[in-house]
Amino acid sequence: MKEITRLFDILTQYQERYPEQKIALSIKRDGSWRNFSPQEYLQMANYASYAMIKLGIMPGDKVGIISTNRPEWNILDMAIMQIGAMSVPVYPTISAADYKHIVNHSDMKMVVMEGAEVMNKIKSIMPESPNLKFIYTFIDRGEFPFLEQLFALGEENQNPEELQRRRDAVKPEDCSTIMYTSGTTGLPKGVMLSHHNIVSQLMNLRQTPAPWSKRAFSFLPLCHAYERMLVFLYQYLGMSVYYAQSLGTIAENLKEVNPTMMSAVPRVLEKFFDKIWNSSKKMSPMKRKLFRWAVRLGEEYKIEDCDRTKWYNFKHAIADKLVYSKIRQAIGGNFDIVVSGAASIQPRLAGFFSAIGMPVFEGYGATETSPVIAVSCRGKYGREVGTVGPALPGIEIKFTDENELICRGHNVMMGYYKDEEQTRAVIDADGWFHTGDMGYMNEHGQIIITGRLKSLFKTSMGKYVNPQVIEEKFTESPFIENIVVVGENEKFAAAIIAPDFEFLKTWCQGHDIPFDTPSSVIKNPDVLKRFSDEIAKYNRNFGETEQIRRYKLVPEQWTQQNNILTPTLKVKRHVVQKKYADMISEIYA
Repeated sequence: MKEITRLFDILTQYQERYPEQKIALSIKRDGSWRNFSPQEYLQMANYASYAMIKLGIMPGDKVGIISTNRPEWNILDMAIMQIGAMSVPVYPTISAADYKHIVNHSDMKMVVMEGAEVMNKIKSIMPESPNLKFIYTFIDRGEFPFLEQLFALGEENQNPEELQRRRDAVKPEDCSTIMYTSGTTGLPKGVMLSHHNIVSQLMNLRQTPAPWSKRAFSFLPLCHAYERMLVFLYQYLGMSVYYAQSLGTIAENLKEVNPTMMSAVPRVLEKFFDKIWNSSKKMSPMKRKLFRWAVRLGEEYKIEDCDRTKWYNFKHAIADKLVYSKIRQAIGGNFDIVVSGAASIQPRLAGFFSAIGMPVFEGYGATETSPVIAVSCRGKYGREVGTVGPALPGIEIKFTDENELICRGHNVMMGYYKDEEQTRAVIDADGWFHTGDMGYMNEHGQIIITGRLKSLFKTSMGKYVNPQVIEEKFTESPFIENIVVVGENEKFAAAIIAPDFEFLKTWCQGHDIPFDTPSSVIKNPDVLKRFSDEIAKYNRNFGETEQIRRYKLVPEQWTQQNNILTPTLKVKRHVVQKKYADMISEIYA
């Protein structure tokens, strides 16, 4: 069978490769799962392609998709690419100003969007977006044509000869998509990725899931390069992809789907862990003691068999029979792999989930690298807590004098759309992409990431501080949801802390402390004393220069909605420093 070279080849070869597959994509709607077979997937993609050809969408045109995860997202994505156009995925949670920038910067000609709020934002920028000719909504909202009508238009205007001509004209080196970065450092930049960029990832990752792994669960946004590439991989391997209804239904959906593979970000796994730990509070004292013993044992789990003693394995077998098996049943998983990315995961969490039968494979990369540079793999020294695994085949890795990781290979982007200056700033004359991340490689060829080069700062005493290392340690505290360490050109390191108010409320109830509002509780003397103890506890992990001398608690939860978190739940450092500038000034006054 001829190997795929363009992303849409996945769809046309699906039935030939996996004739037994009945479900390609699925999502729960109106109380039941709506399944899309490979045949229906292909037919609907072709209808959408015919419709876009009829509307006048030409090769090289940009078509936007603004939506949460749903099968129609994939259908449109394939439809756009197979007519030689470029898909432009856009987050459904950004501001009207960001929509204006992306729509105009990408020269977007058509957009399909989900949700009344997004529709209103797009309507507000239409007078200033002359290139945007066609606007569709996913459902009938009474203002624009909608997706059902797009499919009907295609069904009525089928043109298989033109579609085949368009498909045949697409080369592997052609740009398949423009993915806009999530904007942690300013305006989003349009990353151009070729079919070859992403297909190369699939070829190098196809051995990662076990052959028996056939049910994938997806809840991270498809607009993110990490999740999008994995969903391509799932399809290439003939796995059924089940989409979560929402972030709030993940636990319920997991039980229904019983997946063998999914991806996650560390913050989601932290929330899973917290719920597992807190579930023991309602147990009898004897059961609670056993449960928490098993959890603590899991946190000490070593990935390599040779690193675990016989005594540990004996205890683990008991814990698995009495506790871990029940946790797995409650989660609904039969996991081959859980891929963690977008940020580093705490070693204790990676150990715990691996111990209970949810093996965590950690990956690393960037949108500009299609996105994977390195990832855990099977085999000796393929997976170790605290590392992101070895580099993928065909990707060269080296570290500069500043310990910055740079890479070169088939994964490096074509460049930033309409921004040669920024492209030259990150891809040097020899083709090396400069990630901006610091790290090193251990004796087993595994990569360890230690922080962002630009996040590193120097105090007025001339001492370097790596804030990410400090932040990762402090967020191990159940009291701390998020933290940003500051102190550039100041005498000492300080922090802005967003407490975990859900945990704090439970703690207050257990200590007879009133919890009225977040604003009032962070002024309570007993709460302040508890945070002071917590800061002192975690400060012991660091040298004098890196210790948090002063800090401020904030009453707001940091979210995507208030523009402090990216869609993969990373903190936008520059937004925090601007929003709390007065508070930071008070710290150093």
